[in-house]
Amino acid sequence: MPRKLAIRGLALGYLTVILLAPLVMIFYNTFKAGLGPIWTALSDPNTIHAFEVTLEAAAIAVPVNTVFGVLCGLLIVRRRFPGKGILNAFIDLPLAISPVVVGLCLYLLYADTGWFGGTMFGPSGSHPVLFAMPGIVLATIFVSVPFVAREVIPTLRELGTEQEQAAATLGASRWQRFWRITLPSIRWAIIYGVVLTTARCLGEYGAVAIVSGRIEGQTETAPIRVDNLMNNFDTTGAYAVSLVLALIAVGVLVAMTLLKPREAR
Repeated sequence: MPRKLAIRGLALGYLTVILLAPLVMIFYNTFKAGLGPIWTALSDPNTIHAFEVTLEAAAIAVPVNTVFGVLCGLLIVRRRFPGKGILNAFIDLPLAISPVVVGLCLYLLYADTGWFGGTMFGPSGSHPVLFAMPGIVLATIFVSVPFVAREVIPTLRELGTEQEQAAATLGASRWQRFWRITLPSIRWAIIYGVVLTTARCLGEYGAVAIVSGRIEGQTETAPIRVDNLMNNFDTTGAYAVSLVLALIAVGVLVAMTLLKPREAR
């Protein structure tokens, strides 16, 4: 018994130092100067625009990666085709590559001297990718690809195909089997994948910092806004924006934790 308590205490102490302590410091430093500077920082038009850009990129990237993750899960678990192992490995590629490298690759592709530099997607084209919203969305999509797929794939493997085969023998179409059997069975895997994807999209910095150009009031996201405020020695504003990002992430995770027992009951 003492050994179990010691292990639990060690785990809680580790989580406190690694996770809770930084959050406590953000809260403390945010409210140390009072509410006035916080309101001034958060009501700044550039800060509001930075949050709008972040939420817009997440609103595009999360649905795209959700559909992609479910389709990849179905392909990998339910189908046999050449290159299946390669696809399975490529899903984890964003986890192995630094986001800065991802941003650099996108920059090299869409810069003036890149493969697409002379097209309409180049800096001088009609629909530029770099230093614009498309580049931010592409970078956000790339870094958040694996999360839905990695939640759905093990769930599908655990479910098996018995229920779907039984429904097929009763005349159910492929769409009916997916909508009435497969999708309800993997809904929590999808939801948790969406939560992780959303958190990753909201907090992405490295890749977006390169392709966005960090233009204040135009291509600045909330994490980049924090860095720019710190570089300008506006620590209160940086702490305020960081606090909002942390509260959004914590709020989403707490909501999921509260909803799961209700669904289980």
